[in-house]
Amino acid sequence: MEQKKMTQSKEMTILTVAGGLGFWVTTIAISLLPSAAEYRSVFSKANIQTVWVASLPAGLIIGCCVSYSLLRFFDKIPTKDPILKSVIISLIALVIMTILNLVPHSFLGQRDVLHYFLIGIMLDAPRFLFLGIGIGYLYRRLYKGSDPSANASKSAQAE
Repeated sequence: MEQKKMTQSKEMTILTVAGGLGFWVTTIAISLLPSAAEYRSVFSKANIQTVWVASLPAGLIIGCCVSYSLLRFFDKIPTKDPILKSVIISLIALVIMTILNLVPHSFLGQRDVLHYFLIGIMLDAPRFLFLGIGIGYLYRRLYKGSDPSANASKSAQAE
C-alpha cells in the first residue's frame, strides 16, 4: 500500500511538472505578441519578465489541480482518450480562472470592457490547452501498453 502511494505521488508530480512547463512555455511565447503587451499596459500589469517568472508557479498549481483531477476522476470523464480527458479538465480550469480572475479584472472601470475581456480569453486559452495536452500526452505515455482506466481506478480506490 505504501509503495502504491509512492507511485501515485510520483505520477502526479511528473504530470504536474509537464503541465506546468507547457503552461510556462506557452506563456513566454504568447507574452511576446503585441496584443499581450497592449493588454498588460491597459491593466498596468507587471513587466514581461515578471509575467514569465510568475507563470511558472501558476502553471504548476493549475497543473497539479488538473493532474489530480485526471488521476482521481479518470473513469468519470466521458471519453477514452487521456489527452481529451485532460483537455476537458483544463478547459474547466480555464472557466474557473476566468470567473475568479479575468471577469472582475475586466470590469474595473476600463473602457472597451468586452474587447479586453476577449483578448484576455484569447491569451489564456492556449496556455490552458497546452497544459492539458501535455498532461494527457504524458499520462498516455506512462500507461502505454496497459489499460489506463484500470490504473486510474486502482489509484482512486487506494485513497
